[in-house]
Amino acid sequence: MFVHLAPLAALLGGVALLLLGSGLLTTLLAVRGGIEGYGSPFMGLLGSLFFAGFLIGTRVAPALIRRVGHVRAFAFFTSAVACSVLLHEMWVSPWVWAPVRLITGIAMVGLYAIVESWLNSQAAPAQRARVFATYMGVNLGALALAQQLLHVGDAATHTLFVLAALLVCAAVMPVAATRLSQPQIDNAAAPALRSLYRKAPIAFDAAFASGLAMGAFWGLGAVWADRSGLGTSGVAAFMSATIVGGALFQWPLGLLSDRHDRGRVITLVAFAAALLALLPMFALPFGADATATAGLLYGGFAFALYPMAMARLIDRLDPHEVLAGSSGLLLVHGIGAALGPLAAGLAMAALGPDALPMWFALTQGVLALLTSSLLRRVPAQIALQTRFLPMVRTTSTAFELAGTARPDTETPTTETR
Repeated sequence: MFVHLAPLAALLGGVALLLLGSGLLTTLLAVRGGIEGYGSPFMGLLGSLFFAGFLIGTRVAPALIRRVGHVRAFAFFTSAVACSVLLHEMWVSPWVWAPVRLITGIAMVGLYAIVESWLNSQAAPAQRARVFATYMGVNLGALALAQQLLHVGDAATHTLFVLAALLVCAAVMPVAATRLSQPQIDNAAAPALRSLYRKAPIAFDAAFASGLAMGAFWGLGAVWADRSGLGTSGVAAFMSATIVGGALFQWPLGLLSDRHDRGRVITLVAFAAALLALLPMFALPFGADATATAGLLYGGFAFALYPMAMARLIDRLDPHEVLAGSSGLLLVHGIGAALGPLAAGLAMAALGPDALPMWFALTQGVLALLTSSLLRRVPAQIALQTRFLPMVRTTSTAFELAGTARPDTETPTTETR
């Protein structure tokens, strides 16, 4: 086991360093943007541009990877992210920050594609589930830890930007030193979204609503915490706690969705997330610790919706349709993530910072109503459900690593729909 997993440590170490740097940058921009007096619409636009870069990157990054290879492409995209980090500090201007944030999104999805295709090619079949779980744990753990790096320096100075750039640059070293053979990047077929909606409307709606909410969280969560008066330590605590909640709650909620009709569980989780979205707003008068605890509870339910949507999609597809379908659902989620920050930012400009938790409550509340309605009309066709896999949104290659096709020995549900 250790012979096969040890070489992958270099890739996972590179991912951890990369996400420490990029995760710090995301929250740092929110705090620095407040210092510079940037309004919520612009901060929301930055979040939307980042996820728009994700969508563009899924089309343009594979061509570069195929042309120059994984190691050189990793160095290229990492350099692009590091340069982008420093450009935010060198030219503090909306005209610079906006295009640079788009470039960062393109480069980040390229890096995800490189690492995930590498892990996918190197992981032995018996180890894929373990490697996938470790990879997702590294993702969420690094992003949660990155928030605490705000304590290292003052957001008004260059220190934190330099630290973020150093971490991103350091990510190259373990990857460049690896002796793993380089896999091939396949051409992905364009997903047919209309067909996807017909086959799995609940999964489609849940992925889109999750994108609207999670895109706004990543783009504006720290902005809300900062403008609600929590201070730098409070911002770090709120963001870390929400991410940690998103990691911890996926397992029990996923187990619940394995044992019961997943569509009904998605409805209940969306309804709970809509209610809990307002909790941080009401916890503010009780201090940063109470707000962070409220964020942990909200994140626990909100982060679970996308992997539940993916599992629901797989429930309703034939095995040969799973990879194309997962790519389509990833695209749906990405569209929502690109739209969410801008819409929520405009709402915050009109209604104040508390419009962000209201946005969360609105998107997830509407999802609960939609799925409840769809459950009355979706035909009962499935006798078995696939096993839930905790995950965050990365690229479609991650689903190959996870082994997303539904086997014959899955957990039976107590109901069928």
